[in-house]
Amino acid sequence: MSSSCCSPNNTCSTTGTASPVAVDGVRTVYAVAGMTCGHCKDAITKAVGAVAGVGRVEVDLAAGRIAVVAAAGLDDRLIAAAVDDAGYEFTGRAA
Repeated sequence: MSSSCCSPNNTCSTTGTASPVAVDGVRTVYAVAGMTCGHCKDAITKAVGAVAGVGRVEVDLAAGRIAVVAAAGLDDRLIAAAVDDAGYEFTGRAA
């Protein structure tokens, strides 16, 4: 796993928000470790949102979860690769 953008005390000088896009479809929730700030949220949203078929990404920093909405079910390996490439740890589907 690559290091996140944040310092060891979970501070980050970069902030920003992405506007969610309304998309109906299959919603799958995954657990992701290492997300602590707005920059992390933006990085995950951008990386996972770039996966073909993804319509929307919802990030819950406090819970360490992302919800991915797609028109059809996606291969978990594609989401895992996007999360890992962004520098975070994909830990699987969340219950």
